[in-house]
Amino acid sequence: MNELTKVETTLKDWETDQEVRWCPGCGDYAILKAVQRTLPQLGADPANTCFISGIGCSSRFPYYIESYGFHTIHGRAPAFATGVKLANPDLDVWLVTGDGDGLSIGGNHLMHVLRRNVNMQIMLFNNEIYGLTKGQYSPTSRENTRSPSTPLGSVDHPTNPCAFALGAGARFVARGFDVSKNLPDVLKAAHAHKGAAFIEIFQNCIVYNKDVFDDFAAPKGAEDRQLWLTHGEPMLFGNQKTGEIKGLKLDAANFRFEVVDVVDGDWQAAGVQVHDATNRMLAHMLVELPFGPFPMPLGVIYDDPAPTYESAVMAEKARASEGKDTSLAKLLAKGQSWTVE
Repeated sequence: MNELTKVETTLKDWETDQEVRWCPGCGDYAILKAVQRTLPQLGADPANTCFISGIGCSSRFPYYIESYGFHTIHGRAPAFATGVKLANPDLDVWLVTGDGDGLSIGGNHLMHVLRRNVNMQIMLFNNEIYGLTKGQYSPTSRENTRSPSTPLGSVDHPTNPCAFALGAGARFVARGFDVSKNLPDVLKAAHAHKGAAFIEIFQNCIVYNKDVFDDFAAPKGAEDRQLWLTHGEPMLFGNQKTGEIKGLKLDAANFRFEVVDVVDGDWQAAGVQVHDATNRMLAHMLVELPFGPFPMPLGVIYDDPAPTYESAVMAEKARASEGKDTSLAKLLAKGQSWTVE
C-alpha cells in the first residue's frame, strides 16, 4: 500500500453539479461544507477518494462530493466500504452514516468495521431521530422523546455512539458538531489516523428534532458547556475573557472526574487532568460523562493506532501466493479442461 499522493484542489473542485437537497437549515449543509473545505487542506485527490453511505438523510452525501461514491443499502455501508478498501487499499475511503442507519440495522456491520480496524474515516451524523422516514425515534433518541412511533415518549435508554465505538475496539474516537469551527480539525486528525477513525457529529434536524443540542452547542455560553480535548493539554473549559476557568480533575481514589475551579490560570495547582488520547480507560470515562454536571467532551477523545485490517489481508495474500503462479487464466485452464471449437 502506497502513501496517498497529495494534489492541489479548492473547495469548488469538490462540489458537484447536483442540487443539494436537505431541509433548509439542516445541519448536514454545514457538515458538507466542512468536509469540502477540509479535503483541499488534506491534499486529497478526487480521483483517489471514495465516499460510501447507507440510507438516510446523511447518506445523500456522496451525490454532493466530486469524487467516486456509492449510495448503498440500509446499514450495509461498512460492508461495502470494507470491500472497496480490500479491492484497492490505496483508495482514500470515507464512510457516511447516521444514528439510525449505523446503530440500528447497521450496528452489526459498524461494529465489525471498527474491530477489524479497516483504514477509513467513519462519520456518524447523530441527530437523535429518524429524519428521512419522518421523525420516528432512533437508537440515540433521549428518553421521553415524543415522536410518531413514541407518542407518549420513548422508554428506551439511548445508545452512546462513542461508547459503542470504544466497546467495538475502535482505535480512534472523536466528537464534533455540525456548525463548529473546530470540526475541520477533527476531520484532519481522523484522516491522519491509520485505521478506522470514528467521528460522531452532532447534527441539528431542523424539522423533527430542532435545537436538541442547544444545551451545549448554542453559541451563547458555549465555553462553559464544551470541553475541547487536545492530547497533552489540560482539560480546561470556561470563559477565558472573564477568567472563570474550570477543569476536570480525576479523583484517583474513586476513579471518577470532578469539576474544579482554576484560580489565576494555575491549572496544575487545581489538579486538572492532562488529556492523554492514547489512554483507553480515560476515553471510556470521558464518553460516559453525564452532560449537565459536566461539559460535553469534544475533539479527539481517543487516538492509539494499531495495524490495519487490509494490511494484514494483503500480507496474508502475499504469503499464500509466494512461489506460486497467480495467473488466473492458467488456474482456470489447469486440470480437467477442454476447448470448444
